[in-house]
Amino acid sequence: MTLVGWIQIALYCLVLLLLTKPMGVYMTRVMEGEKTLLEPMLKPLERLIYKLSGVKPEEEMHWSTYAYALLAFSLVGALFTYAILRLQGVLPLNPMGFSTAAAPSYATAMTPDLAFNTAMSFTTNTNWQSYSGENTLSYLSQMLGLAYHNWVSAAVGMAACLALIRGFARRSAKTVGNFWQDLVRSLLYIFFPIMFAYSLFLVSQGVVQNFSPYTVASTIEGEKQIIPQGPVGSQEAIKMLGINGGGFFNANSAHPFENPTPFSNFVEMLSIFILPAGLTYVFGKMVKDTRQGWALLSTMYVLFIIGIIICYCSESFGNPNISAQNVETSTKILGDLGGNMEGKEVRFGLANSALFATITSAASCGAVNCMHDSLTPLGGLVPLLNIQLGEIVFGGVGSGLYGMLIFAILTVFIAGLMVGRTPEYVGKKIEQKDVKMAMLFVLAGSFSILVFTALGGVCELPAKCPLNSPGATYNNVNNAGPHGFSEILYCFSSCTGNNGSAFAGLTCNTPFYNLTSGLAMLIGRFLMMIPALALAGSLVQKKYVPPSRGTFPTHTWLFVGLLISVILIVGALTFFPALTLGPIVEHFIMHTLKVF
Repeated sequence: MTLVGWIQIALYCLVLLLLTKPMGVYMTRVMEGEKTLLEPMLKPLERLIYKLSGVKPEEEMHWSTYAYALLAFSLVGALFTYAILRLQGVLPLNPMGFSTAAAPSYATAMTPDLAFNTAMSFTTNTNWQSYSGENTLSYLSQMLGLAYHNWVSAAVGMAACLALIRGFARRSAKTVGNFWQDLVRSLLYIFFPIMFAYSLFLVSQGVVQNFSPYTVASTIEGEKQIIPQGPVGSQEAIKMLGINGGGFFNANSAHPFENPTPFSNFVEMLSIFILPAGLTYVFGKMVKDTRQGWALLSTMYVLFIIGIIICYCSESFGNPNISAQNVETSTKILGDLGGNMEGKEVRFGLANSALFATITSAASCGAVNCMHDSLTPLGGLVPLLNIQLGEIVFGGVGSGLYGMLIFAILTVFIAGLMVGRTPEYVGKKIEQKDVKMAMLFVLAGSFSILVFTALGGVCELPAKCPLNSPGATYNNVNNAGPHGFSEILYCFSSCTGNNGSAFAGLTCNTPFYNLTSGLAMLIGRFLMMIPALALAGSLVQKKYVPPSRGTFPTHTWLFVGLLISVILIVGALTFFPALTLGPIVEHFIMHTLKVF
C-alpha cells in the first residue's frame, strides 16, 4: 500500500460524488419530458423514430404490457445477433475471413452453442465472452451484432428501473410509463451525446479506431507478429458507459489499444459508476424527497469502500509464498510493485488494479484491467461477493438501483416486523404481494448461481457428460482444490449477475458451459427483472400514506446501517458455505505455503 494509491482511490470517490447530482438532474429532466439543452436538436429525431416505428409515446402501459414489450424487444435482438454471428463468414467487413475456410489458423469457430452463449450474453447486458474477440469476430459482428446490444441492453435496464421508480412516485395509477419512449429517450438524450464525446476522448488518448486488416510486423528475432486492430474506440466507450464490459480484445481494458493511459483508465472507471450513481438522485427527485436517493447512494458507497479497502490491502500484502522463496524485491525502487503483481499491468499498479476490479464487479460491467484469477484469495473474494450480493453496489444501468430498492423493501419489512407495524417506504405500504416479488428476485439469482455451480463441479469429475462431445470428459479448470472451485463459482456468479468478468482460469468454450452459462444469464436478467416490474405494477396502484410518528424514517443513517446489514446477512446466509469452500479456505491454506 502507498499513500499515492490511497489518494487515487479517494480522488475517484470524490469526483464520482461531485458528478452524481448534475447527472441525476439531467436524467430526471430527460425522463420527465422536461426541456434540455439538446432538445432542439434531438426532438425532431425522436418524433421521426416514433413515426417510423408506429409508436404512440403518449399511450402509457400497464406493467404487464411494459414487460411484454421489453421481453419481445430483447428476444428479437437476441435472434438478430445470433444470425449475424452464424453468418459472419458471408457478411461484409470481415477482412480476416473469420468463420470461413480462409480464416487464420488461430481463429475460433462460431459454433451454434458459442453463438447462442454470445447472443444471450450481449442481450442480457452480461458480455460474458467464451472466445477471444480479435480471433473470432469480424468488424461487422463487433459493431452491429455486439455494440448494438451494448446500447440497447443498457437502455432496457434503465427503462425497467424507471418503471419501478414510477411505481413509488405515482399515486393510485394503473400505468408505469411507455417502454418505447423510455428506450428511445435513454438512447437519444443520455447515451448518444455522452458517447459521442467519450469516443473522441478515447481516440485522443490512443485507442484504435479503424477498419484496416490486422498488421503483420517483424520482430527483432525475425518472427512474425500479428497486431489486431479495428473500430475499438466506439465500442470501448459504450462498453464502459453502458456497463457492458465485453472487450474488443481478449485482454480487455488491460490492452493498450483499449486503455492506453492512466487518464483513460481513470475516466473509464468513472464512466462505469456515473449512470448508476446518477439514478439514485433520479429516484429522490421523482419521489419528491432527495434524501431517499442520498440514503441509497450512501449505502452503495459504504459497501464499495469496504470492498476496495479489503481488495487493495490484500493485494498489497501479497502472497506469503513469495517471501518464503526468498524472492528479493526492492520496494524502495518498485514502490507499489511490492505486493501481488501477478496478472496486473505495471503501468496501472496495485491501487488502480484493485480499484478497477472492485468497481467492475460492484457494477455489472465485467471489463477488467487485471486478471481476477491472479488476485489473492481475499482480493478475489471481493469481486465475487460484489456480484453475489445482487449487483446492487451501484450495479448495472438501472438494474443496480431496482435491485437496491428491492432490498430496501425487505429492510422496511423486517423493521416493521420488529415494531409490529405495517411497513412503509416513501409513502407506500409494503404488503404481502410486494414482499413475495422481492423474495422471488432474491431467490432467482441465488438458485441460478448455486445450482449451476453444483452442476459445473460435478461435470469437472472424470465422467462423461451428455452435453460434451462423444467419448470426451471435462477438465476445464486450470487449478485444483479451492481455487478451481472458485473459478466455477465465479463463472456462474458472473453470468447470473450479468457481470461478464471471469476468473480467467476456466476453459468455458464447451457445450456444457456455453449452454448453462447462457441460461444463467437469462435467469439473472429477466427472471429478476420481471418481479421488479410486477412490483412496480403493485406499488403504482397504491395511495400515498403520509408519514406519522410511528413511521420508520428511511433517509437516516440508521436506515442505511439496517439496509447494509440486511444485504450482508442475506448474502452471507446464501453464499457463505460456497465462499468457504473457495476463497476463504484458500486464504488460510495459502498461509501454510501451499498453492493450487
